[in-house]
Amino acid sequence: MTIESVRDYAAMSSVGASIIFDDVMRKISKGERYNLGLATGNTMITLYDELAEKLNRAKADLSLLSTWNLDEYSTDGKSTVPHDHPLSYWKYMHEKLLSKFDPALGFNDANAHFPEPGSCDAYDPAIASAGGLDLQLLGIGFNGHIAFNEPMREDEISVEDFGRLPTRVLPLSEETIVQNTAVTAGGDSSLVPRYAATMGMAPILAARKCLLLACFREQTAPLKAIIEKGRPTPFLPASYLWRHPDFRLIYTADKIEL
Repeated sequence: MTIESVRDYAAMSSVGASIIFDDVMRKISKGERYNLGLATGNTMITLYDELAEKLNRAKADLSLLSTWNLDEYSTDGKSTVPHDHPLSYWKYMHEKLLSKFDPALGFNDANAHFPEPGSCDAYDPAIASAGGLDLQLLGIGFNGHIAFNEPMREDEISVEDFGRLPTRVLPLSEETIVQNTAVTAGGDSSLVPRYAATMGMAPILAARKCLLLACFREQTAPLKAIIEKGRPTPFLPASYLWRHPDFRLIYTADKIEL
């Protein structure tokens, strides 16, 4: 595990983009496929700008790149929100990253994967069949969740069983709805769907590398709790990264003190 403090959001974005770019090119430059796990949210916007620019400048063979998103919203727990929904993660990824790839580099939109509420059971086998995630990019919720794996008490689920949770559809906690209303929905709670399909803890933890970025003051408390706890607990889903063999945390010193 590596914990790195950087100056601010711009520095975090640059460092994160460089880490991902170097790892992608490590395989693509040898003609090998690369499976990149992606996250959404304000934390990642500038990183995606810089990553697309780096890949375009390097003339990377993006026909070898497959992306696997952590989650997608659902209004009813059964179907994916329309791609034109204001908070659609399909829309976010195409606007913030995928549309910025040079078309000449060959990225195939069929290789951009999102968990589907109606077929969550197929997501983990598809990742495994593709060779597993080379790197999973992550943010952390203000309550310590990663993807939409919400906190649970240890009397509800064992530490081991929580770490084995698969990709699934679930209702969002009220705390997460409030957070997303403020951070991504411009204060309009009606825009935030009440369900999401989320990559499970098992495929996240199976990624060969995990990179967590944090840049909000509200993330200080869960990050401190994870460090102080020193062990995985379902009450702090991100704490499971503590035992990952190649986990890197980068946070901004102007907003977070650890």
